[in-house]
Amino acid sequence: MTFDDSEIGALIEMPKARTGTHHGFPSLRQKRGHVEARADYQGADGTEFRVVLRRSSANPMAFSAILMVRVPESNRWFRLRRYNGRHWHRNRIEGDRFRDFHIHTATERYQLTGRREDAYAEPTDRFSNYEGAVGCLQQDAGLTFGPDEDSGQLGLELEETP
Repeated sequence: MTFDDSEIGALIEMPKARTGTHHGFPSLRQKRGHVEARADYQGADGTEFRVVLRRSSANPMAFSAILMVRVPESNRWFRLRRYNGRHWHRNRIEGDRFRDFHIHTATERYQLTGRREDAYAEPTDRFSNYEGAVGCLQQDAGLTFGPDEDSGQLGLELEETP
């Protein structure tokens, strides 16, 4: 399935509420070489979304905050938006290259060429660290919290493992 650019924009902007009984973002859990957290959301029309937060254990500038949508009638997750730390990125179609904090956005054009849907990115000065990237994702993606939830609780602490 291919999403066109207007569908992608509408999905990103659609207000989303956290599903289940969890509040805010979950704590990051230790994985191989990084910490990660996942949270599921639902759009007003029932569309399923997932937010994945990752941060390198060794390099604080290596992180991603990702917004995905479940492709209808499948188990596939489509990456709508990805907020990345400062590193080199190259847009293959356009041929430009930069080393900066950047935001990936899915495009119809990249899907049609067989590349990753979110391979296109633009540099940004909206954030300069992990916390700022998560805040931008929260704002841009219309992530809402319940009345007794703290929207500032972004799951930035590393959950202790026994």
